[in-house]
This record gives sequence, C-alpha cells and structure tokens, in this order.
Amino acid sequence: MSVTPLPVTLDDIREAAEQIAQHAHRTPVMSSRLVDEWLGCRAVFKCENLQRTGAFKFRGACHAVMSLSDTEAACGVVTHSSGNHGAALAEAARIRRIPAYVVMPETAPSVKRAAVEGYGAQVTECSPTLEAREQTAARVINETGASFIHPFDDLRIIAGQATAAVELHDEVAELDVIVCPVGGGGLASGTALATRFLSPDTEVVLGEPEAVDDAFQSLKQGRFVPADDSPTIADGLKTSLGEHTYPILRDHVSRIVTVTEDEIIEAMRFLWTRMKLTIEPSSAVAVAAIRRESERFDGQSVGIIISGGNVDLDHLPWIEQPA
Repeated sequence: MSVTPLPVTLDDIREAAEQIAQHAHRTPVMSSRLVDEWLGCRAVFKCENLQRTGAFKFRGACHAVMSLSDTEAACGVVTHSSGNHGAALAEAARIRRIPAYVVMPETAPSVKRAAVEGYGAQVTECSPTLEAREQTAARVINETGASFIHPFDDLRIIAGQATAAVELHDEVAELDVIVCPVGGGGLASGTALATRFLSPDTEVVLGEPEAVDDAFQSLKQGRFVPADDSPTIADGLKTSLGEHTYPILRDHVSRIVTVTEDEIIEAMRFLWTRMKLTIEPSSAVAVAAIRRESERFDGQSVGIIISGGNVDLDHLPWIEQPA
C-alpha cells in the first residue's frame, strides 16, 4: 500500500501552536482512580470541553483565521456548520474583528444557533443536506467575498487541531495509546500526525458510533465510504471524511472502534458523575471505545482527547423526552 506524503509537517503544527497561543486555552489534563478502575487502564483526559467555545474546534478555526492575509480577512470568513465549528469560527473572527458568516441547517438545535449568533456570526439557514450547505455557502461567498474555512478538510484546521495532542504529549510522556473520536477527521488527523512526529511508538485509536461508521468502513474497505444520514446522539460525528483527512487516517491510524448508542450514553453519564466533566456525546464516543475493548487496553497508559462539552441541557440523552 502506498503512503501519501504528509500534507502537514511538525513545523506547520508548531507554527499553529505559536499563532494560537495567546488566544486558545491550554486545557487541563485530568485523571481519576475510579475511571481507571472502570476502564481497566491508566487514563488521562485532555479536557477540550474547557476550551474556548466549549470544544477543540477553536484551535483550528483560530489558526485558519489568523493565517489569512489582511486583504483576505477584510471581507470576513464563511463556513457551513451545525454547531461547534461555526461557533469557533465566529469567535476567532470576533477576535480578529472581521465578519463571520455561518450557514446552518434549519434542523440545527436552537441552542447551537443561539451560540453561533452569540459569538457574533451572521447565520444563514439552509436545508439539512451537504449539497444545500455548499450551495448556500457559495452564494454567501459570491455576495460578500468572504474566505471559506472548511469545518475539517483544511490543512490549517488540521494543524490547529493537532495542537491539542502536542500539549497532551508534552504533559504526559510515553503514552501507549491515544484515543479521540472521529467525524470529518480534523481532530483525528491532527492527533495522528502530532503523535507520529512526537511519539511514534504511541498507537492512535479512534472511536466512532456504530450508527455512522463511515470512517470505520473506509479504513476496512481501503476506499472512501461516505456517511449516510442515520441518526445518532453523537451528532457532531455525522460527517464524511475529506480529501485530506481520509488518507491521513488510512496511513497513520491503528484502528477504529465502533460503539453503540447505549455505550455512548453510559460513558457520558459515567464521566459526568465520577469526574464532574460536562462532556457531549461525541466526546463520550472515545471513552466508550476504550470501555468496549477494555481487554486490549488493559494496564496501558491511555490519553483521551475530550473533544467538547456543548450539551443541550434540555435534551440530555438519558432523560426521556415527551412525545
């Protein structure tokens, strides 16, 4: 199997880290004896739920926005997003004092739209399809001249997301495994590349919902498999891999572990209860993956990137909703 040349270098990641240092939080790394016993390994958690805008997405968005030339930035930035990336881009644009335009599906939760608007973005609604998102974003670009920042399939985004793993490796030496969730693959790609550069003996494992296992199928079949529209509580992971992220994961990820909806809820609830960490379902997927394959992680030192903590408190997954 041929290996695609690396599109992001360690220098790129170091540059991203330097560029976002004054804006992004260096999030804490936490651990828990009770969680170690539950998972059967020595687990440390990189808490990106405590990042600005509540998710790792701010790292990549901030790097992308700050990388624009003054001429490019003058017209603002545009993206399509159902939540976390839109909020992150809006906040990064606010810091740089440029306009942000976010295309959101009309089905996006009102709490997520309110968050994006709260960070200062102008929201444009569209139908809940990728085609509608892309067409609407193209129209906004045509009307405003804004620069498009893809939610995950952008090398600047990947380099920015990689900084979370850089910080984790810097703080915790000799991890046996590092685990994060995978949707479009921006965080997963950045984590895989940072780990390859800084700790090549560390295995990179990804978690993915069984309901939307397109990344798992892509690596299993050796070809790109798009995501379908199956429902999952981990809605942040309902995204196909991209032109850049697919080959990075194909070449630099050990395996993907898929988990059920019940396992996601169990992991989410356990960390809320035992560690008092407010994590969203997408974050819990990584924890659930370790729990599912506990025998393979037995006794190992495992780093887990908690991707975000943006939760609609009126619709928690363990609370039955009225009909």
